[in-house]
Amino acid sequence: MVNVSMWAGIGQGWRQLCELLLAFGLSTVIGLERQYRGKSAGLRTQAIVGTTSALILLVSKYGFGDVLAPGTVVLDPSRVAAQIVSGIGFLGAGLIITRRGTIRGLTTAAAVWETAAIGMAAGAGLELLAVAVAVLHFVAVLCFTPLGRIVSERGVAERGFTVTYEDGRGVLRDLLEACSRRVWTVAALAVVDGRGGRDGDEPRLVTVTMTLFGRGVADAAAELASIAGVVRVDRGADEEE
Repeated sequence: MVNVSMWAGIGQGWRQLCELLLAFGLSTVIGLERQYRGKSAGLRTQAIVGTTSALILLVSKYGFGDVLAPGTVVLDPSRVAAQIVSGIGFLGAGLIITRRGTIRGLTTAAAVWETAAIGMAAGAGLELLAVAVAVLHFVAVLCFTPLGRIVSERGVAERGFTVTYEDGRGVLRDLLEACSRRVWTVAALAVVDGRGGRDGDEPRLVTVTMTLFGRGVADAAAELASIAGVVRVDRGADEEE
């Protein structure tokens, strides 16, 4: 039988096990929220990141106790833990996707970084701080989302849209007139696709990307979609996603 009390002296006691379980539990809760919203870094990713971060920090704190010798071998316990930050940076960068001028995954990447920090706090024995940050995560994602929409509706913003419409019906002119009527500045406009219409049975469809700037531009998708001849309007993803 292995003596658990013997382990406690070298960082393998019940306290360290509870710190790992706390990191796992808090990370799982955040992962459930991300999974519910359909994000790429969901339940499994968040749980693994948080628990692993806690383990790495515990290794940094206790893993070298058997080689330390006062006055001979001295180690900085923060050096291993510091590498978690840079390592999570690479993982977060892989979650951020830029496509057609829109950015996806910023909040998901930030959540992974946050989960790592919660795991580090739990592993360092700062349980209160770990729980506090986990609670603040839900304040940010649940309370700030509607608040952000309210601010966006009343504030000046820049937003990208992809519009598909039937060619030959003056739709592009109507789109620009609608933007002018709402005092939205067209910062960029580009034709990205044109298809159909060869057999004469179906209208030729044209797809353009538009970058609009102005007050209330966050709700421009409904305005553009109401124009006759517009087939589809895709709004660029919010950076918070």
